[in-house]
Amino acid sequence: MQALTAALLALILFLVPQTPAAADWICDGDRLQVEPFRGAVDPTGLSDSIPNTLGDTLPGDGVLLTWRDITLQLPRTNNAGTPSYTDGRWWWREDDPEQPEFFERRGSIIRHSCEPLG
Repeated sequence: MQALTAALLALILFLVPQTPAAADWICDGDRLQVEPFRGAVDPTGLSDSIPNTLGDTLPGDGVLLTWRDITLQLPRTNNAGTPSYTDGRWWWREDDPEQPEFFERRGSIIRHSCEPLG
């Protein structure tokens, strides 16, 4: 019975989408914390019909960015390719795991230089 329970638990963990891991970066000299979260979209049975499910994310998912004295909650875009997150002013994407893209729009585009913490 224990073997069956363990097998069922392993199957459930395999089938349930996992939230991408949180990460810490140094952006323009300050620590930036990135914490992905699952949104309100229920993909059960729909994942084949939802475009751009790359990176184990779906529309409705998002990230919390904590940087300097601000915390940003950015929703995931439905742009093609690597998942990106924006609220119209701030934009985050980890296309290159060593060089994420972190932009801010204030009349013009401000690019914040980021590198992995460590």
